[in-house]
Amino acid sequence: MSQQDLWVFGYGSLMWHPGFAHVETTVATLPGYWRSFCMRSIHHRGSVAAPGLVLALDEHAGAQCQGLAFRVCPDSHDETLSALRERELVSSAYLEKELEITLADGRYVRAVTYVIDPHHEQYCTLELDEQARIISTAVGGRGPNDEYLYNTADHLAELGIEDGDLTWLSREVRRLNA
Repeated sequence: MSQQDLWVFGYGSLMWHPGFAHVETTVATLPGYWRSFCMRSIHHRGSVAAPGLVLALDEHAGAQCQGLAFRVCPDSHDETLSALRERELVSSAYLEKELEITLADGRYVRAVTYVIDPHHEQYCTLELDEQARIISTAVGGRGPNDEYLYNTADHLAELGIEDGDLTWLSREVRRLNA
């Protein structure tokens, strides 16, 4: 990564609502992590009384996650990092890391990436049926949990990125809410 480049890896809501200026966007792959609803949301998509679930990157040997890489506008690095930290580190369940990703054109870059802290109280591992039940009813400061799921799953599909768990969850939550 050149001193002037700041990359951010998005795998959930950052893909469809980055919230910062960027000059390049491309599909990218992060090795060693997988995307899952392994974080209880007590702010954005749920509450302390009724937590929702949001996506996080959970570290697993041999795993990989496809998402989007954003190259941040050179004159807004500090502003972007400040806004991302306010948004992503609201409860300290995420850890901010700079990890190597592979861009769709084969380039390797280091990107600011938010991964779950597996020791944080909001970390969870739930069966898909339980995830669907929670997502179908939870609501937080940024809206309904199912909206977050649908937006992410739809955006992945538009990008041609397969995520079987999100596809199944979208169908199941729609069924539960029918």
